[in-house]
Amino acid sequence: MNSQKIVLSVNGIEVIYNHVILVLKGVSLTVPEGKIVAILGGNGAGKTTTLRAISNLLKGERGEVTKGSIELRGEHIENLSPADLVQRGVVQVMEGRHCFAHLTIEENLLTGSYTRKDKGEIARNLEKVYNYFPRLKTRRSSQAAYTSGGEQQMCAIGRALMANPSVVLLDEPSMGLAPQIVEEVFEIVKDLNHKEKVTFLLAEQNTNMALKYADYGYIMESGRVVMDGAASDLANNEDVKEFYLGMGGGERKSFKDVKSYKRRKRWLA
Repeated sequence: MNSQKIVLSVNGIEVIYNHVILVLKGVSLTVPEGKIVAILGGNGAGKTTTLRAISNLLKGERGEVTKGSIELRGEHIENLSPADLVQRGVVQVMEGRHCFAHLTIEENLLTGSYTRKDKGEIARNLEKVYNYFPRLKTRRSSQAAYTSGGEQQMCAIGRALMANPSVVLLDEPSMGLAPQIVEEVFEIVKDLNHKEKVTFLLAEQNTNMALKYADYGYIMESGRVVMDGAASDLANNEDVKEFYLGMGGGERKSFKDVKSYKRRKRWLA
């Protein structure tokens, strides 16, 4: 990925919770402009923590980046507030949607534009969101609490788009959704990437779906990146097939169990 323009760079970061618990252990990754990059792995791998380190949402959970650096287009952003990052075009869609239950779908969407002042531009953005998510337009007056999980996920992504972002951090978009809805959400992500040139960094347990749509992937285990490569290469990798795509018949549960696998210990560099 060295020949591509890098919009986001995470360089050997460590994250500690409650001043004691080491969660990320030297994570490095890069996100080229205009691409979809996936962070893959099971529960507890460190995917969500990586996204929250980038968006600086760790403090609410008593977490902090203690080593390494994070750069947006070459600018260090480790000490910027989440609001500052939104102003710079970095928006996170949280795991679990987090729509405001008592607000309508449209009111939820408009909360995403709180940093913007041009009402005409906000209105145009709202119509663009409805163009990508026509289901939201039909439910625009419904309270979010009375919409489906898929509609709430679409609302959460649409709300992020209302901030006019250049980079969207998307956390577990498939969680709790039916396979057909998951496919629909990922198709919209692909469209946004291709047509609107939005860069996506997504954390996802559904490895098969993520690799189908991503350009590049990083596999995490226990707070470390243990493998990375083009999405097509990872999808065809025998170890990835066995451990993450459910295509192997063995009992191994981790890359640590593969004696022939040599980790790329970039976190020690």
